[in-house]
Amino acid sequence: MSQPQHIGSGKVRELFQVGDDRLLLVASNRISAYDVVLPQEIPDKGRVLTGLSHYWFEITGSFCPNHLISVREEDLPDVGLSDLPGRAMLCRRADPIAIEFVVRGYLSGSGWKEYVASGEVCGHKLPEGLVESSQLPHPILTPATKATSGHDENITEEQAAKIAGEDVYAKAREYALKIYAKGAELARERGVIIADTKFEFGLIDGDVVLIDEVLTPDSSRFWPEDRYSPGGPQPSFDKQYVRDWLDQSGWDHNPPPPELPAEVVAATRDRYVEAYERVSGRPFEAWKKEVSG
Repeated sequence: MSQPQHIGSGKVRELFQVGDDRLLLVASNRISAYDVVLPQEIPDKGRVLTGLSHYWFEITGSFCPNHLISVREEDLPDVGLSDLPGRAMLCRRADPIAIEFVVRGYLSGSGWKEYVASGEVCGHKLPEGLVESSQLPHPILTPATKATSGHDENITEEQAAKIAGEDVYAKAREYALKIYAKGAELARERGVIIADTKFEFGLIDGDVVLIDEVLTPDSSRFWPEDRYSPGGPQPSFDKQYVRDWLDQSGWDHNPPPPELPAEVVAATRDRYVEAYERVSGRPFEAWKKEVSG
């Protein structure tokens, strides 16, 4: 097999091509907010993202195919990076679908802003009188374009189907709603509300498969059920804590971002680890041991 090649860097991940048909996805400890990578890293964040993605790939694999091959240390190729176990996934290579499949069970974020302005979210007409963080009558899929720079743009399902193709979009949509329903059910049993999340899909030999990360604190809003109170923003186990601090700092969301104080870094790390443990139902240390050796 040829030497792995570094083929891309995202806000959080490093991507390597391994042979002709495999990829290695490595989650760093970088953290981004408002589409800007912040100066400080969050310890163990990469392991939380990979650990939760692995957890959900295992659970949803019975009804939705995915690209995961292995997370075990002995299966990972040498790509010149240290400390890979727990934050790297060896995967089958897929052709990404150029749509983010955002499923919302609650009204928050850009969905809430759009509802206030129009009473709709991405073409979905919603009941009158909803408040911020209201649970929706049923989960809705609100697709977005995948921007290479700047902000993703919310679009309607009709627009998304034209971009992805009718059949491909229909299958990915079906998978996205099923995964959200399963994830929300299991998380609720552990006292966590998954308010919304985004999925990415790709094609392998013409078949739609789940790729990238799944139901993580970076791709989802996790709320503690025992503190849920609609009518405003909710406390969370995701990076909303960092966004809130940045907003209070007066930052205008344009580079360069301010440096995070040590206490914000530590508190953010604690929230990520708690998200892993609450959602997966297992100690974080158990994940680190599982993938090593």
